[in-house]
Amino acid sequence: MSTVPSGQHQVTIQDQVVDLIPALRAFARTFVSASHEGDDLVQETLFRALRSIDRFEEGTNLKSWLFTIMHNVFRTQYKVRKREAPGVVDCAEMPIPIAAPQDWHVLNKDLRKALQSLSPEHRDVIILVAGYGLSYKEAADICDCAIGTIKSRLNRARDELAHEMQGNPLH
Repeated sequence: MSTVPSGQHQVTIQDQVVDLIPALRAFARTFVSASHEGDDLVQETLFRALRSIDRFEEGTNLKSWLFTIMHNVFRTQYKVRKREAPGVVDCAEMPIPIAAPQDWHVLNKDLRKALQSLSPEHRDVIILVAGYGLSYKEAADICDCAIGTIKSRLNRARDELAHEMQGNPLH
């Protein structure tokens, strides 16, 4: 096995991290609706990832590792926000009341609303597996649970999402 100077090794991993920023931005949009919040989430994820890049195990999936970090960052921030400021609404972040007339916009809005109605566990799984095409194993690693749990959550999430999109919520 050849040894690579640590400076070169980290530059290679850092370049790979930079290449994954668009995927991180897209993944962040599944957690938050405001683009600036998504950018903040990506920034915090990159900060934590680069700070602990020496813990990344070469040969494992860098994208899954970064998604796991983002998932954990969001969960931590969510708990803090919920504890510190319940019910606070910033009217500057509210959506513009006039929506575009295109069908795709309406469907996108309905899908986002239906996704938001899912429990966080179901929403995360359906986004990871159906949205990003991750394997059950990768999703299980990110969510820190068994593959069977991922399959079960995905099945329930698909059922709930289908009912929500038809206007018949399960709960």
